[in-house]
Amino acid sequence: MEEHTEDARIEEDNNRIPVKIAVWASMVTNLLLCILQMYAAVSSSSLSLLSTGIDSVFDIGSNVVLYWLHRKAKKLDVNKWPVGGARLETIGNIVYGSLMGAVNLVVIVESIRALVTHEGSDLQAFHLPSIIAVAAALFMKILLFIYCFSLKKSSSQVEILWEDHRNDIFLNGFGILMSCGGSKLRWWLDPTGAVIIGSGIIISWGITIYRQFCLLAGQSAPHEFLQFLIYKAATFNDSIEKIDTVRAYHSGPSYFVEIDIVMKSDTPLWKAHDVSQSLQDRIEVLPNVERAFVHVDHETSHTPEHRKPIY
Repeated sequence: MEEHTEDARIEEDNNRIPVKIAVWASMVTNLLLCILQMYAAVSSSSLSLLSTGIDSVFDIGSNVVLYWLHRKAKKLDVNKWPVGGARLETIGNIVYGSLMGAVNLVVIVESIRALVTHEGSDLQAFHLPSIIAVAAALFMKILLFIYCFSLKKSSSQVEILWEDHRNDIFLNGFGILMSCGGSKLRWWLDPTGAVIIGSGIIISWGITIYRQFCLLAGQSAPHEFLQFLIYKAATFNDSIEKIDTVRAYHSGPSYFVEIDIVMKSDTPLWKAHDVSQSLQDRIEVLPNVERAFVHVDHETSHTPEHRKPIY
């Protein structure tokens, strides 16, 4: 357990600066891309490029909100928020994803209206500068995607940014194709592209929101992590005779851990306390563990602790 904890601490120290680079690089790059993509959308009057431009505007908002929530979560008053601020980031992801879905729904409705009324049924003029601007944005997103991919397991912030860059690669590439198609081939390709892009964003963020809700609802930790806890608790101290119950579940991105250990009925109180407290301390320094609770008992025939009885 000490080796596992030390490896996690070293990895966190090594990744601290790269994670900051990923966050700040994404914020600065998204600001530049927002300007380029909104210029492309306005100058070309393309609904497909408008969809990618709106997405870039929200990218800036997401970066700022995630960064602010990450700092806020570390500085919350523990007297007012006893469980800590880890769930703030999860709530921020849900709110941001919901706003993204609402805005893209408006774009989809506008694009469908254009298709039904045949508004702009003439081929639009091909605007090369707007295509170049979006292509430059696509290239920069590819670089950020590769960089964040190598760090996505180190931070929930970076993982969200990685998902955002991954989505933008598809959006920008597809937006360029449909905008060019609407200028050179068929007029309806551009609004159709906007519908597809908007739907893709809604589906993608819908999946992300569902995963974030699962974290807030208390989804169980992976089976491998539970096995790790069981083994470490069972071999932690000779005074521990049995392991009654082990639970680990999400509370935001991190885990809450509950362990019920069994000791002899004549074990001195000081010893039961010291062993359980030491086990709790060891568990709480494990990576991704927010809090741990260790309960000591002398038999296993009772109803599991920490569970409300059903009448």
